[in-house]
Amino acid sequence: MESTPTTLPPGRIPELRVVPMPADANVHGDVFGGWIMAQVDMAGALPAMRRANGRIATIAVNSFLFKQPVFVGDVLSFYADVVSVGRTSLTVFVEVYAQRTQLNDEIVKVTEATLTYVATDEQRRPRPLPPA
Repeated sequence: MESTPTTLPPGRIPELRVVPMPADANVHGDVFGGWIMAQVDMAGALPAMRRANGRIATIAVNSFLFKQPVFVGDVLSFYADVVSVGRTSLTVFVEVYAQRTQLNDEIVKVTEATLTYVATDEQRRPRPLPPA
């Protein structure tokens, strides 16, 4: 696990910011991995929808790495970038940073993931991506 405090990526705006609540965690205050995965999927979908200019669907979680635990009350910032584009699909890399407000505003990278989305039409069938 990475233990070195870091900073948020300079000059970048997160796709999503959220604070996990007690319902998102176990009795010890550790946030469920599945809850984090759902937030990562939402954050990754935002640049995917913009690039696809419409509806998309998640078709694969290519990689997912939990680097540090996430706690109730952390302020999570999700950064997402389209890293490759095919005919109907695109891949997005998502990084998640936690600002640990109870620990003197320490910032740590907690998660990174790569997901693939496909552009879909009104019948939810794959459609070509528009030109860049």
